[in-house]
Amino acid sequence: MGGPERFWWRKVAVVKRVVVFRHVPAEGLGIIAECLDAAGLSWGYADLPGGTPAPPLDSASALIFMGGPMSANDGLPYIRREIQLIETGMGQNKPVLGICLGAQLIAKALGARVYRNPVKEIGWYPVSWTDEAHRDPLFSGLTQPEAVFHWHGETFDLPPGAVWLAASEACRNQAFRFGTNVYGLQFHLEVTPQMIAEWCVADSSGELPAIDPHYNEARLKELGVLAFGRWIGAVLKARP
Repeated sequence: MGGPERFWWRKVAVVKRVVVFRHVPAEGLGIIAECLDAAGLSWGYADLPGGTPAPPLDSASALIFMGGPMSANDGLPYIRREIQLIETGMGQNKPVLGICLGAQLIAKALGARVYRNPVKEIGWYPVSWTDEAHRDPLFSGLTQPEAVFHWHGETFDLPPGAVWLAASEACRNQAFRFGTNVYGLQFHLEVTPQMIAEWCVADSSGELPAIDPHYNEARLKELGVLAFGRWIGAVLKARP
């Protein structure tokens, strides 16, 4: 079914395929992969930083842009290319999902400013939902603050025309929707305890706070399955 094989789009055509733009191996789909597999969707990584060419978007039903330590402001060829792909995908009305750096790339593609947050937000911190989130297809039913996982040093302005969905004490713009099927999430609903532990081991800043990878594990998975499952529902309904 799904899988991280390279050049996966050259295989036998399927009805629904999701292209996942990954920036570093440690920041993969996590819980999102489980949701995609459960829905019967084919997916694969396009690792542009590692030299994998971007697949033709006409073969993709949806696009996902993951996190990474680089900045959306970096003048790297693959960063510029991904912003172009986001613009093209949105122009074709494809569902687009961005996580952390991916959300910043979407915001930048929509004309918003990406910049350093006043503080680095790393660890488990609550997000609060806006009134618009209470009516949002992904987050409806969530009314109380939820402790979710964060790992970012930059943030973004809300893109013009976007709907503001979530905030935290340290970072106002934690989630937004643009149109009906484009979402940017600054926080990480996709992470597993193993992923968090790997990120902590790989960190070399010397500034990392004490983090328990299992702190809110069960609830985070519930939230991830809820939100990503609903987004995947939109992918399934989208025209091939």
